[in-house]
Amino acid sequence: MKISIVVPCFNEEAAIPLFFQEVEKYRGTYTFEYLFIDDGSKDQTLPVIKDLAAAHDSVRFVSFSRNFGKEAALYAGLQAATGDLVTVMDVDLQDPPELLPEMIERILTSDVDCIGTRRSTREGEPVIRS
Repeated sequence: MKISIVVPCFNEEAAIPLFFQEVEKYRGTYTFEYLFIDDGSKDQTLPVIKDLAAAHDSVRFVSFSRNFGKEAALYAGLQAATGDLVTVMDVDLQDPPELLPEMIERILTSDVDCIGTRRSTREGEPVIRS
């Protein structure tokens, strides 16, 4: 079973390798397809993604000529996804990769076709975000 992971990116050169390394820990018996969408970044996001794609067959990317916004990046990623299941994750690890196995298991063993998550606590976050 292939899981497509759509990852919108805007000026995220430092976060991309960390994201990939962390998500790979939870692959298990599934095949992951990473779809990084570079939303017109001004830093080295695109070269970092290209290097990752050159090193791993599971990594693909779409590159926008300019910044179109997260929604456009998500749409492009969803259009390009070829997996049996698709998830959207933020590259800053705001969406915990450790939930992937449980989410996959629930969707495969229950009568649902969509799963979402929410934080149960904002503990540890700055006051301005809470």
